[in-house]
Amino acid sequence: MYKTTIGLTPLQRVHSGRPCAEALAEEVNLQGAKRVFLVCSNTLRHKTDEVRKIEQALGDRLIGIFDSVRPHVPREDVCAAVAVAEPLKPDLLISLGGGSVTDLTKILAVCLKHGLRTPESMEPYHVVVNPDRTVTMPTFAGPDIPVVIVPTTLSGGEFNPLSGATDKKINVKQAYFHPAMTPRAIVLDPAVTVHTPEWIWFSTGVRSLDHCFETLGSLNSNHYWDGLAMNGLRLLSQGLTAVKANGGDLAARQMCQEGAWCSMVAIVSGLPMGISHAVGHALGGSFDVPHGYTSCVMAPFALDFNAPVNGHKQKLISVALGEPDVAASVLADRLIRSLGMPRSLTAVGIKESDLEALAGFTFQDIWCGTNPRPVPDSGALIDLLRHAL
Repeated sequence: MYKTTIGLTPLQRVHSGRPCAEALAEEVNLQGAKRVFLVCSNTLRHKTDEVRKIEQALGDRLIGIFDSVRPHVPREDVCAAVAVAEPLKPDLLISLGGGSVTDLTKILAVCLKHGLRTPESMEPYHVVVNPDRTVTMPTFAGPDIPVVIVPTTLSGGEFNPLSGATDKKINVKQAYFHPAMTPRAIVLDPAVTVHTPEWIWFSTGVRSLDHCFETLGSLNSNHYWDGLAMNGLRLLSQGLTAVKANGGDLAARQMCQEGAWCSMVAIVSGLPMGISHAVGHALGGSFDVPHGYTSCVMAPFALDFNAPVNGHKQKLISVALGEPDVAASVLADRLIRSLGMPRSLTAVGIKESDLEALAGFTFQDIWCGTNPRPVPDSGALIDLLRHAL
């Protein structure tokens, strides 16, 4: 028997398989919104007709659009969105795009609530990891403006009240958290994802696989979280393989989306992640490695690193992937390679001379301190990182 607490979020609805414009029009009505502000990727706005469909569905209720979102969400981009949105007084925010668009939209809601207009004004609102590995969570009133998210990648951040933005002055990606940052609704439309570049789709899919890996490897998980993570691994591994064979397979894309949803349940309801995610945050925020690529590189190495203390838990990964007698790290490596993703730090531009700094940034991350195998100091990470070169 174990004792656990499972947190629930304010998420009200998930629409799966419906055209996003149709589902968004319904959500706008349900939320009683009159002034809708859209945050989207520049590519979706100017090189597809997806934004035009939303404009037609919402009509004059859509009052503004922001489409200048860079990877890893520099604070400056959040403030640029504030400058566009604040004068328009929106009563609903919609996000259409990948993880960076999602993160910016959720943080935008906080900035609009508190009148944060400069990168410096955002400083008191991010999570702080202290030198003794304790975490300081800032206290502030949650945002008032509801958010609805249409994700086009598989990183799963749309389900999370946690979002990330990068302080470019110190080149560190920082977490922003409040339960009310959880969206009111999410629209999983597989058709809109056909515009997502293949490498982004597969790499963010691996990111969600990594959520499952670190859930199933956690010594603090439970039967509920483990069951969903195992189902997530099944859906993602089968769905990603099918999309690799046929990019137009919408049923397989929907499997991937619902697998990503399963992968996020443990995180959003209270289970910390481990070293793969910690290295990933450092690679993204401080070395500009694409979000999904970080897990492509680190997930198998992290599994191998942790196996001495959680090998019995990792057997669940092998069972979920259909080969119970093969090590989880081997299966993860094989699956990631089959999707054509990079499998070394060298492949994503990291050099031996970067390892000390990478270890330092990783040690500062909120999830380094919750890894199953304790990490006493940044020097303890060097061998892991060198092995991943």
